[in-house]
Amino acid sequence: MSGVMKRMGMIFRAKANKALDRAEDPRETLDYSYQKQLELLQKVRRGVADVATSRKRLELQLNQLQGQSAKLEDQGRKALALGREDLAREALSRRAALQQQVSDLEVQHQTLQGEEEKLTLAAQRLQAKVDAFRTKKETIKATYTAAQAQTRIAESFSGISEEMSDVGLAIQRAEDKTAQLQARAGAIDELLASGALDDQSGLAKDDIQAELDRLSGGTDVELELQRMKAELAGGPSAQQQALEGGNGAAQNQGQNQQQSQPRFDKQ
Repeated sequence: MSGVMKRMGMIFRAKANKALDRAEDPRETLDYSYQKQLELLQKVRRGVADVATSRKRLELQLNQLQGQSAKLEDQGRKALALGREDLAREALSRRAALQQQVSDLEVQHQTLQGEEEKLTLAAQRLQAKVDAFRTKKETIKATYTAAQAQTRIAESFSGISEEMSDVGLAIQRAEDKTAQLQARAGAIDELLASGALDDQSGLAKDDIQAELDRLSGGTDVELELQRMKAELAGGPSAQQQALEGGNGAAQNQGQNQQQSQPRFDKQ
């Protein structure tokens, strides 16, 4: 049972892969990849902006602490000049605490500045890659579109496209039906000529009647030919003989037809 399920799963994945491959458009895939790269570049730029904002905030704090340190130093100097050594000592103690904070902030500032430089360089490199990918993407899309158009044109000329295949099938069906009708008409003519199929219209002739019509037509042609020969000879006797010969031939033919007809005697 597990083998059957594995086989069904493989068949399903193969069918799905084929359907996805048929539905996939490389141009859409390239546009999607370019969009994702733009989003990544935007995130990197946002990160650079955040680091720069933090660095600027530290710089403001450093400037503020340095100003306070300078003020405490000046106050301690004035207190010492007035003979207030205790006040001068307190001012210098506070100044020393501020200097420690300034040192810590300077370390953080240097760290942020280094991170900002790294992110800026990464953003510049990513920007260059995105620009190169965009150029390559447009080139591939143009090449794919041109190849697709050439393929459609070639298929149209070769007749293997879907539209041309439908037209070809319609033409083939029309030719097959025409040939079938021609064969049927020929078969009906043969059956009517052989007498195997009765003609209800009464226009068809049997073999005997067709032979009689042919002999009659041939006799008229012979008579006309003999008459023309007699006219060309210029003799009335020849014309008379041609006419008599034609009448005799017609009488003989009539007698032969009467003899060939069966007689039915009354009982």
